[in-house]
Amino acid sequence: MTSPKDNLEVPSPRKASESGQTHRRRGSSVGNINVGDTSPSLSTMNTTKVQRKKSDARLLALSKDSQSDVAILKKMVIAFNELSYRHTWIKPSILLIIAFSTYYLSGPDTKIHSCLSAMIVPSYKIEGTDQYGKGVNDFYFVGFYALVFTFLREFLMCFLLRPLASYLGITKEAKLKRFMEQSYSMIYYGTSGPLGLYIMSKLPLWFFETLPFYVEYPHKTHDLLFKSFYLGQAAFWVQQSVVLILQLEKPRKDFKELVLHHIITIALIWCSYRFHFTWMGLEIFVSMDVSDFFLATSKTLNYLDSPFTGPFLIIFVVVWIYLRHYINLRILYSILTEFRSVGEWELNWDTQQYKCYISQPLVFGLIGALQLVNAYWLFLIFRIFWRYIVGGVTKDERSDDEDEGDSESSEDESKKTE
Repeated sequence: MTSPKDNLEVPSPRKASESGQTHRRRGSSVGNINVGDTSPSLSTMNTTKVQRKKSDARLLALSKDSQSDVAILKKMVIAFNELSYRHTWIKPSILLIIAFSTYYLSGPDTKIHSCLSAMIVPSYKIEGTDQYGKGVNDFYFVGFYALVFTFLREFLMCFLLRPLASYLGITKEAKLKRFMEQSYSMIYYGTSGPLGLYIMSKLPLWFFETLPFYVEYPHKTHDLLFKSFYLGQAAFWVQQSVVLILQLEKPRKDFKELVLHHIITIALIWCSYRFHFTWMGLEIFVSMDVSDFFLATSKTLNYLDSPFTGPFLIIFVVVWIYLRHYINLRILYSILTEFRSVGEWELNWDTQQYKCYISQPLVFGLIGALQLVNAYWLFLIFRIFWRYIVGGVTKDERSDDEDEGDSESSEDESKKTE
């Protein structure tokens, strides 16, 4: 996933040859957990040579004298491009300002207000109740808040997490980027996990009960908080997947596993929402988000060389096994034992009753595929846990790639953060 401690000492070839051996130094393997890493943000991606050349060209153009009004306007455009290149939150923020301003300033009966309303606020309020239905406008809502997450992530990266990393003494660019990504994960999952638990506690699902999935199926409507949370999760994963799949940076060692995980997650979100298995989806969200919070925290402590890294690693492993395996396996078992026997069992498109012979293997297959990815990651976790216990050289296979990218772009990155 991310690199281990980047300050491991490597004896020079000359000293090694003089001593006749290469000394091993004990280090932490926690940063070497290639498990469900968050996708890179725009501000933590390695810049390419083309991007650096364009930036140098813009700086050169800005240094030239400008006599005419047209030349000054051109300089303003160049300055904006360079500023938004350094501060990746600017362009998303402009789009959001335009959208919100237009929405609040336009009349409620205008077409543009109606279009923006579908994007900004949940649709399909059922009159006389606190429930919301589902429809095509939910796609617009997810797309818009994927943009919101893009702005929020980049803003936090530039104004909070990068200065925080510098304040905490993280200077190496590759390590700083990974610290920023994991710190953002801590913020997101530290919010979504407790919120999901709160929503679950208000339903008959506490504590990870499975029978209510089927007793009251189908769950065609939800209150505002539930619907906003569910679609917000979809927006988060869409934003993550777009950055990852477009390969806006050099793919990491676990790229294929990450892509597979993101595809399965989005498929689960859409299918569970469309076919009314949202109560089951909520429990899976909680199991993922809470365990991801402990994962991100464990890795962040490692980047800070914290003395709590080891004890917290043990806590993380226990939480991961309980939520990602015990709870998910219980859900899979319920699909085999309760899916058919509890509640209605038929395919009826008119009543939107989809708990039937078709959906059972599909639901089991998607959650089972997610469990296979989790099992592979559990193997990596146990391997890192063992290495942490026995000690020795701890080398992250990905760290070489990160260091190469860092050496190539360190000058540019320092320029971007001036």
